Amino acid sequence: MDQNHAKARRKPRADAARNRARLLEAATAIFRLGGAQASLEAVAKEAGVGIGTLYRHFPTREALFDAVYRHEVDLLADLAQKLATDTDPVAALKAWLQANVRLVATKKGMIEGLQLAVVGSSELKAYSYERMVSAIGLLLDRAIAADRIRDDVSADELLRTLLGIFYTQGPTDWQPTALRMVDVFVDGLQKR
Repeated sequence: MDQNHAKARRKPRADAARNRARLLEAATAIFRLGGAQASLEAVAKEAGVGIGTLYRHFPTREALFDAVYRHEVDLLADLAQKLATDTDPVAALKAWLQANVRLVATKKGMIEGLQLAVVGSSELKAYSYERMVSAIGLLLDRAIAADRIRDDVSADELLRTLLGIFYTQGPTDWQPTALRMVDVFVDGLQKR
């Protein structure tokens, strides 16, 4: 086995994994507030690492945008798994939908960067769509099985409605309205 192949198969060192996690956390916070134009230097500083460390993990701005977005989607998918054990399936579904506000807040700050990241490839879009539909389907199916939610709305339709709620809001102070609309929508899905 050659040395390059062995390096490619090794797990990252613990400090490298911690640095990557700190960079993702810092980038999420900064992009949420400062948008796509936020400096990468600010991300590195917030994470407590040098700019070289940032570039070792994310060689381009687009790579960082892609990683932050994937990380947020993965967090939501993991949250759905945790919420699936909640005793109240409607509350679990509502909590997951509300958690999407955080993802959208991050994504709205990154729209320009994400457009650059996915040019020529729909892999990021397909990845996030698949993860999100699967997560929402888990919670929706559980609520339907408990006879608490109407059974005539699919996970895909629910996700598309959620996206519509997010993207029809104005550019400022949209989150409270989006959260309220999610509550109204889930209330409308419940069986009476």
